[in-house]
Amino acid sequence: MKFIEDIQCVFERDPSARNTFEIITCYSGVQAMLFYRLTHRLWLLKLKWLARFISMLARWFTGIEIHPSAVIGRRFFIDHGMGVVIGETAEIGDDCTLYHGVTLGGTSWQKGKRHPTLGNNIVIGAGAKILGPITLGDNVRVGSNSVVVKSTNGSQTVVGVPGRVLKEKNVESDHFDPYAVGDDVDDPSVKAINSILIHLHDVDAQLNKVSKKLNIKDQSDNSSVDDLEIESK
Repeated sequence: MKFIEDIQCVFERDPSARNTFEIITCYSGVQAMLFYRLTHRLWLLKLKWLARFISMLARWFTGIEIHPSAVIGRRFFIDHGMGVVIGETAEIGDDCTLYHGVTLGGTSWQKGKRHPTLGNNIVIGAGAKILGPITLGDNVRVGSNSVVVKSTNGSQTVVGVPGRVLKEKNVESDHFDPYAVGDDVDDPSVKAINSILIHLHDVDAQLNKVSKKLNIKDQSDNSSVDDLEIESK
């Protein structure tokens, strides 16, 4: 069953998970998925009002809003969970992870496909917003608090507002970046800022050298004047 896989994947992605009973009773993301698996079946059975009503109760209980019509794959994990919103036409692949505050939202009031499509093995950091009928390819990482409004190819890292691709890289299928942040991120903006800081540090060092030389010269001139005054006396 998909829900059993939803529970088992928590052990791989959260080192604080100790046992299955704790996961079922204390993890709001897992509880939200339990409600979703039920409401999605009811939605497919055309019991749409009942599905929406139960999903509303689930939102009150877990702080996570998942529309029953959304399509979510296997081994899906919402860590911490509070404030996550998954829209009606959103589609999510297998082995994906969302952190708290993530929104898979729409940008149009028109009916039809208006929410994102996520590939497999995607990690979306806390507070990120994925908006519109865009597609994120397999193995994409989205940094915390990013706003993504354009489709992204697979194996890329996206950060910022609006989201920009930092570095194209291959991500192993068993690789997991907590909060979608890696150690090898190549950000041009960060490089530019670091270059400016290094330059400022060099300028400060040169000014200190000049200042010291001026002080030494000033002291030397003052001592020469004092010597002349002594000789005149």
